Amino acid sequence: MIYLLFLILFPVVPALILLIVPNYTIRKIVVIVSSVIVSAVSIYTAILYFSGKPVYFELDAEWVDKILFGIEMAISMLVVVLSIRHKKFIALLLALMQAGLIVYFELTSAHSAHVSVNLYIDPLSIIMMLIVGIVGSMINIYALSYMKEYHAHHKEYADRGRFFFFLIFIFMSAMYGIIFSNNLMWLFFSWEVTTLCSFLLIGYTRTGEAVDNSFRALIMNLLGGVAFIGAIIYLNTTLGILELDKLLASKEAIVLLPVAMLCFAGITKSAQLPFSSWLLGAMVAPTPSSALLHSSTMVKAGVFIIIKLSPLITGTITGNMVALVGGLTFLFGSFIAISQRNAKKVLAYSTIANLGLIVACAGLGTYETVWAAVFLIIFHAVAKSLLFLMVGTVEMKLHTKDIEHMSSLIVKMPRVAIMMVVGICGMFVAPFGMLISKWAALRAFIDLNNYMAPIMILFISFGGAATIFFWSKWMGTLLSINNAQMHEKLKETKIAWPEWIAGGALAVFNGLICAVYPLISNYIVEPYVFNIYGKTFSMELNNIIIMMVMIGMIILLPVMLLLMQRNKRYRYRDIYMSGRNVTINQRFDGSIGTKKELKLNNYYMEQYFGENTLLKAGAALALAANIVMIAGFR
Repeated sequence: MIYLLFLILFPVVPALILLIVPNYTIRKIVVIVSSVIVSAVSIYTAILYFSGKPVYFELDAEWVDKILFGIEMAISMLVVVLSIRHKKFIALLLALMQAGLIVYFELTSAHSAHVSVNLYIDPLSIIMMLIVGIVGSMINIYALSYMKEYHAHHKEYADRGRFFFFLIFIFMSAMYGIIFSNNLMWLFFSWEVTTLCSFLLIGYTRTGEAVDNSFRALIMNLLGGVAFIGAIIYLNTTLGILELDKLLASKEAIVLLPVAMLCFAGITKSAQLPFSSWLLGAMVAPTPSSALLHSSTMVKAGVFIIIKLSPLITGTITGNMVALVGGLTFLFGSFIAISQRNAKKVLAYSTIANLGLIVACAGLGTYETVWAAVFLIIFHAVAKSLLFLMVGTVEMKLHTKDIEHMSSLIVKMPRVAIMMVVGICGMFVAPFGMLISKWAALRAFIDLNNYMAPIMILFISFGGAATIFFWSKWMGTLLSINNAQMHEKLKETKIAWPEWIAGGALAVFNGLICAVYPLISNYIVEPYVFNIYGKTFSMELNNIIIMMVMIGMIILLPVMLLLMQRNKRYRYRDIYMSGRNVTINQRFDGSIGTKKELKLNNYYMEQYFGENTLLKAGAALALAANIVMIAGFR
């Protein structure tokens, strides 16, 4: 238990130090040392509790409840004050409503409620712990040099680096609280801390756009927060349940309403339609904030709680509607990503889409879909965090987020380009885990024995095809080379070492996790699924052998790219234009003596996959599914 408490409480220490100390050298030391400690303790704790079974800890600490109540009231007051200052009255109303429910619970039920088993750890917690500890730490280290350069380029923004690093470490602490809390009120407290931190991180620059987007995120997450505390009050009043393990063990049909409310909270937190706009708005924040929100922390809290609750909603209208919301989000998010030229928006819609697939699997709640959902979390976290960080580096050096301006990045920034290619491969190329996890999800949908099967098969088939399309055209842009760019000057010579460490480590993790995929399945994921369902899903030996062979081949990709980039014999070839003359400046002879310029551009097909049209349609359908989920529970 001491290690769980350490992981929850320790990040608060560097957070406070970083808030107080302005010196950059001290900040660098504190961030690196703290990140190494958090990663090391996370790995050691994972080894310590590697049994495959949940372990519960008795911690009878009523005084903690009083402290948390006081902090919750302080958070509510802060949100109220900021909402009034910025005239955001919907946020004000929701903050007051949530605070009122917390006070009501404290005055009526809290004194009679007694929870002794407040903390736990199980295989899913171990996976989430490693994601937060390792991926989150890499993002923290990356942020050191990035934020320094960010303010060097953006002198119009006040340098609030101390506040920024304070928030990201508090964020980590809150995520550990979500992962390890068996007490629903403790879980809710950590849930709300992540909401506050994301709100403040998105509004970091204090521009009008940043403030509006931060309040959009706050409003949508407060909606989920109101549903969360409402579910806790209902559970405690009707069944006397205030522990997650007792809720999961309950056979009472009456729990479906509060479970539906908790799932709704998870849907808002994971930016599912119609609540996805808050995550898109989060892109105004500095890149490390986006990486934290999109890959390893904020959004994963939402899918984490839905996966935990999935056994309770299997085969119910609630579960089917959760799955429908996720399926719609996956389909529409993947389609909209096709029409985006902004690299960060592609990553954002891809994140929303992949979270949708996880939610769809969790909503259906079979042992096969839960197995797939857990692996989708793992591979998405590592690959997407790598991509966010490298896109941030490209943006800082080339001053663009436009995918078309990343043409021939393999020449301009070869090592960065290779890391991006590894991240993109991790999202859709075999044998990287995202593709295997999607295959497992498709197989699970085929095995379903209800009316949702054909719907989900269509969603994953068409959404998956769209995924392949937008990832492959981006990767092709990075690797394409034309003669005019042969002698481009390297733009990556001044990239700071924290960015190289973070990017390189995450690129290695992408390959390493694929290599140990069968071990993760056998020793962590399968025991978790078996403990819940009494049976589990596993990969067949032949498939494992095929995958290992493909891993060996895929490892050659970055090596070949590096060798070809260094060897001029293989680096460049003249472009063949069916007999036309091509000059060094990319002009060729057209008909009747005209000179034409060769241009390579991707297809975006905005007339078919335009953001405005599809987003409205998807949001309307998902809103209807959310209403049925709450109103038609049974």
